[in-house]
Amino acid sequence: MAPLTAPDITAARRLVVKIGSALLVDRASGLRTEWLAGLAADVAQVKARGADVVLVSSGSIALGRKVLGLPDGALPLEQAQAAAAVGQIRLARAYEEVLSPHGITTGQVLVTLEDTEDRRRYLNSRATMETLLALGVVPIVNENDTVATDEIRFGDNDRLAAQIAVTVGADQLILLSDVDGFYSANPKEDPTAVRFDLVEQITPQIEAMAGGPISGLSKGGMKTKLMAAKTAVAGGCAMAIMEGSPPRPLTALAQGANRTWFIPQADPQVARKRWIAAMKPRGEVTVDAGAVAALRGGKSLLPAGVTQVAGQFGRGDPVAILGPAAEVLGKGLIRYTAAEARAIAGHRSAEIEGILGYPGRAALVHRDDMVV
Repeated sequence: MAPLTAPDITAARRLVVKIGSALLVDRASGLRTEWLAGLAADVAQVKARGADVVLVSSGSIALGRKVLGLPDGALPLEQAQAAAAVGQIRLARAYEEVLSPHGITTGQVLVTLEDTEDRRRYLNSRATMETLLALGVVPIVNENDTVATDEIRFGDNDRLAAQIAVTVGADQLILLSDVDGFYSANPKEDPTAVRFDLVEQITPQIEAMAGGPISGLSKGGMKTKLMAAKTAVAGGCAMAIMEGSPPRPLTALAQGANRTWFIPQADPQVARKRWIAAMKPRGEVTVDAGAVAALRGGKSLLPAGVTQVAGQFGRGDPVAILGPAAEVLGKGLIRYTAAEARAIAGHRSAEIEGILGYPGRAALVHRDDMVV
């Protein structure tokens, strides 16, 4: 078996980049506008190659607390949410100002942990992100700190970035950090610490090497980065940890800067199909011969091809897809409730609005949410 090689960022089809607070915000001067402009130039370069880019950005609380004059250190939840409300506007504006000169449109996406754990919300988030990317937009994603409570928080943007990477089917995730990779120990405390170039598998020994946060602004430490890596590689996405302070960090990565790559065992599409295949169906959808041919040709399942709907399920639930002889063709995440699916079964997509009273999605089960 040939040895694994590091992924090439210039070959990324869909890239998610996470930016930490310590890189974006200086305690004394506030937003690091020159650094952000360099990152924007990198993003424009990646976009020019035809790749999609999603930015997961910390910094709203750090920016807001400076404006509001709040002290350093941990804040009560209410003050943190107030700081986020003030800082989020400034953060979104800053990204718009540095990316618009490159002809890039930005969009703000705020999420909570609940949005990715609930299948209905997950599908909504995924559809919105896919639409933004298809329109050439660079989404700026952050945790919705103004409404999230401790029970529904990611708690750090490393894990959020990994979940977003899996949600959008990214093939690479870059964590711009205050360290240049994953070390056998904290390099600021242990001069004998060794940096890993590649991590092929996150073993208990690797996990034992992780420490806590280094910077005073960042909430995430190496433990959260390893948690992010587990999520990313399980979803087929390679993940890199690198120091983000250079003026053009993504260019630096392409030119061989120090970093650690965590290597996935499969590509995002294969990993997603495996995830869907492992789910227990909540219902069944029987299709006609024409739909069978379409599905086997890689098409989505449209309502017109459905002859029968069985079971009780909600939007985003897994269902079995059966052929005319009740043979199992595959599984998929359905985009309608059982009642809605029964109502539109056998009808053309153009008729959905007239039947349900509101415009729906053309596909009953999209091909990206299906394994056949």
